[in-house]
Amino acid sequence: MMPLAIFDLDNTLIAGDSDYSWGAFLVAQNRVDQVAYKTMNEKFLADYEAENLDILAYLAFSLSPLIDMSPSDLEQLHSKFMDQVIRPMMLPKALALIEKHREAGDRLLVITATNRFIIEPIVHSLGINEFLATEPETINGRITGKIVGTPTFREGKVQRLNTWLDDNNETLSGSYFYSDSINDLPLLQKVANPVAVDPDENLRQIAEDKGWNTISLRD
Repeated sequence: MMPLAIFDLDNTLIAGDSDYSWGAFLVAQNRVDQVAYKTMNEKFLADYEAENLDILAYLAFSLSPLIDMSPSDLEQLHSKFMDQVIRPMMLPKALALIEKHREAGDRLLVITATNRFIIEPIVHSLGINEFLATEPETINGRITGKIVGTPTFREGKVQRLNTWLDDNNETLSGSYFYSDSINDLPLLQKVANPVAVDPDENLRQIAEDKGWNTISLRD
């Protein structure tokens, strides 16, 4: 059985937060109330960094602008987002790390709290096919603003991964998990090889205390 190489996405494999950046992109594209949406987007980011994000409130906020957009409109908008925002965030060292695990025969998996609509094209652009993300509800191809199942956030990442492990007859034996955020501590504590990647200060301290490997994909 191939060991798992699990990656967080935002501020780990890319040099930024795709969820926050999508909100900023909507503001720049004049698709939302620029002042009100920017204010709330920044508040939710601060809450996330302070470890007190209300994930359900944030998801309701972040999905609400998508409700009235057609699938073709969303596709065109996301293509522009990829070109203008995401591609400049790509990290050569992250791509090299992914390739290192691929060459070792490891099974690659991204697990992120960001919703599927935002991250699926990003993950595929990194050459990874399997991922777990928060799942927006869609009806007839349109996003409803609701979510399906457990958000992949904090302990929710562990819950969703455990289900995935059972469904795929996989284990965490020899596994790696790469993350920048203290919010991923529950999953970092579960894997065989936790790795802090350009970590926030709280995660950096815990990694030092526990003797976890700490790396940078940016320097």
